[in-house]
Amino acid sequence: MKDERAVRETMIATCRKMNAAGLNQGTSGNLSVRVDGGFLLTPTGMDYEALVPEDMVLMRMDGSHEGPRRPSSEWQLHRDILEARPEVGAVLHAHSMFSTTLACLRRGIPAFHYMVCAAGGVDVRCAPYATFGTAELARNVLDALEGRKACLMANHGMLALGRDLPSAFKLAVEVETLAAMYWRALQVGEPVLLDDAEMARVLEKFKTYGQQSAPVLTPSGA
Repeated sequence: MKDERAVRETMIATCRKMNAAGLNQGTSGNLSVRVDGGFLLTPTGMDYEALVPEDMVLMRMDGSHEGPRRPSSEWQLHRDILEARPEVGAVLHAHSMFSTTLACLRRGIPAFHYMVCAAGGVDVRCAPYATFGTAELARNVLDALEGRKACLMANHGMLALGRDLPSAFKLAVEVETLAAMYWRALQVGEPVLLDDAEMARVLEKFKTYGQQSAPVLTPSGA
């Protein structure tokens, strides 16, 4: 387990990166990171530039919390995802422009581009609408995340999961980029979609995509 203060500092840095990258505006959106005994969550309604490590809220899985600040109103969404998905170490929620535009149309992101597979499947689903901060919203999002690492949230925003905050942030940027490309393609016409067979091939290739661990070399004659 990494030093908890370092995790808090990384959360603040990521919040500020979200705004700088255009993933978020103002105080909308929130982050969580799994820690021993529960998870750390961003506080509700605070300017990201003013945050200090002590402002991150320590949440327990029973919904109780510790610290001087009130947790994000979406605490149950974060709790339910982390409880249901043990492989997930961080959750990022944002109101990014293009993802939210598609979400307000209640459209997911189909297989118009092979990089859709970065989110874990052949599409990025849009979860049905429910009032923010409710158990219903958490259920809807969990359903949309079945077999996926990201989803849109109808009339609300987007959400990305990762083993840690850097991977969740990277995926959120990828999903927003895909949403922007899909939105632009829709201005010209209906994009041609890749078929299930091609997406299956891409998903298989994604299992070894990127830098892999280098093999251990032993001296000759060893």
